Amino acid sequence: MNFLAHIYLSFDDKEITLGNFFADHIRGNRYKHFPDKIQKGILLHREIDTFTDAHPITRQSSKRLHKNYSHYSMVIVDIFYDHFLAKNWSDYSNVPLEEYVDRFYDLLEENYELLPVATKRMMPYMIADNWLLDYANLDGIGRVLNGMNRRTQNKSKMNFAIFDLEEHYTDFENEFTAFFEELITFSRQKFNSLCED
Repeated sequence: MNFLAHIYLSFDDKEITLGNFFADHIRGNRYKHFPDKIQKGILLHREIDTFTDAHPITRQSSKRLHKNYSHYSMVIVDIFYDHFLAKNWSDYSNVPLEEYVDRFYDLLEENYELLPVATKRMMPYMIADNWLLDYANLDGIGRVLNGMNRRTQNKSKMNFAIFDLEEHYTDFENEFTAFFEELITFSRQKFNSLCED
């Protein structure tokens, strides 16, 4: 899953949210110096990724893209699924997306010193261009895919995946909806077990 889903699946715990958000910027076991709950957020993020990558529904979504995008397919699915989460946000939260996102940006700024260097570098762009809110519309997803393609030196051709999304929009949305219900249940169980330790 991508940024918005990881934030959402932290169940409004601020420290878990931080770890779950920036976990991709932490390699191996280089997280032991963080406060306990941030460590748990990092571990929760890894559990969510493992569950997502192995799930038959996400694999079905990925298979639709594999011919054109090879090993980048699952990365694209993560972005598509964040789009559907943002677009259908009111199905999952009583807090309007704009307010939810603003609170998250405030959380980042309040905890700036704790953030990994890569997160600190990314953060100004994320906030200035309001990536999380932008996920809700196709133009925003197009910009994300263009940015990802640039980061691969145009090798991934991910910028063209917006056309795949438009062509198979209903299929991807139905797959997201079915998968995300399972992911919420899984993540809640992992969250509870991590917080009990």
